[in-house]
Amino acid sequence: MSGAALSFANRRKFSNYAWVGLSASLSVGIAAILLLIVLYVVISGIGAVNWAFLTQVPHPVGVPGGGVGNGILGSTIIIGIATLFALPVGLLTGIYLTLFAPRPLADVLRFAADVLASVPSIAIGLFAYEVLVAPFHHFSALSASFAFSVLMMPLIIRTTESAIRLVPIDMREAAVALGATELQTLFRCILVAARPGIMTGLILAVARVTGETAPLLFTAFGSQFWVVNPNQPMAELSLQIFTYAISPYKIWHDQAWGGALLLILAVLALSLTARLLFRGKTTASL
Repeated sequence: MSGAALSFANRRKFSNYAWVGLSASLSVGIAAILLLIVLYVVISGIGAVNWAFLTQVPHPVGVPGGGVGNGILGSTIIIGIATLFALPVGLLTGIYLTLFAPRPLADVLRFAADVLASVPSIAIGLFAYEVLVAPFHHFSALSASFAFSVLMMPLIIRTTESAIRLVPIDMREAAVALGATELQTLFRCILVAARPGIMTGLILAVARVTGETAPLLFTAFGSQFWVVNPNQPMAELSLQIFTYAISPYKIWHDQAWGGALLLILAVLALSLTARLLFRGKTTASL
């Protein structure tokens, strides 16, 4: 090998090592930042988390104790109703985009879903306020669920579409060859095979809205009591954290850190569940 060729090969190796090293360093830096944030929240919030904190409503300032039990219940109700709104719409839209929509219409719908996914959540909250709060002259958990469902739908649509596209065409052809109708092929073959990917998208969509606060300022509004009627203002954990964090009282600041710890644990659990589902899907496909 000539000297020029050897020098060029050495430069390529050096460039390769340099870029790999830079990428690894940035990856480690991002992981370290995430770890520091999680550790800081754990250290700041672990002292506030106890049974009373998880099961009691907020107490007035100066009264010891109190918790975010009503916020946990409200978050469960609001996100549960939002899932009931978003899942059918997102699932059916994803199926239509993948299997039935003409190419020009499908491109338009995909672009619309991508744009909707990038709309700021506070704008979605204002939209929900104009649609479901202002006309009825009162705040409600239903309006918050509507706002959350709008935030969830784009992710469900795109993950459903991607999951269905990963189903081998041979599987569809085999079902048709065995005499299955189009609907039977869809429900008994395609959706069954795509179910792990669809469930992954649903879980990620739930994690996406779990920590959202901006839409709740215009919709659920919050409450200091146990509320289970979705047509009334309702407490929500992230909204309680926001309220506690901007208050001047140290005890509320401590409870805000405790609530933030609960949110991080919830999002972590949802993300790990989605990861396990995706890993199972990948393993099965191999």
